[in-house]
Amino acid sequence: QVQLVESGGGLVQPGGSLRLSCAASGSIFNFYVMAWYRQAPGKERELVASTITSTTLTHYTDSVKGRFTFSRDNAKNTVYLQMNSLKPEDTAVYYCNAKTSNGADYWGQGTQVTVSS
Repeated sequence: QVQLVESGGGLVQPGGSLRLSCAASGSIFNFYVMAWYRQAPGKERELVASTITSTTLTHYTDSVKGRFTFSRDNAKNTVYLQMNSLKPEDTAVYYCNAKTSNGADYWGQGTQVTVSS
């Protein structure tokens, strides 16, 4: 059974940084796409960043471009989201997501990120 385990959330002041981690139970190359989503209170879940695992291409939503960086350690089966210059509007539960080429969709449990002074 596929498991995605996130860590690294917390409370940070505006302008601060956090790094989220998502450890997969198997090779990340078992998945076609890996992504980070977030959901703020009262809002729909939105895609933050995603990558096709067989490439080095990464997509970012406009609001995080230049501030967030998606990276991965293939040997550790782990993907990361480095978040810099955090803003209060980045406050949300962040979820790791993995999709296979045959349409299976997996989610982590979520990790809370709160940006507040």
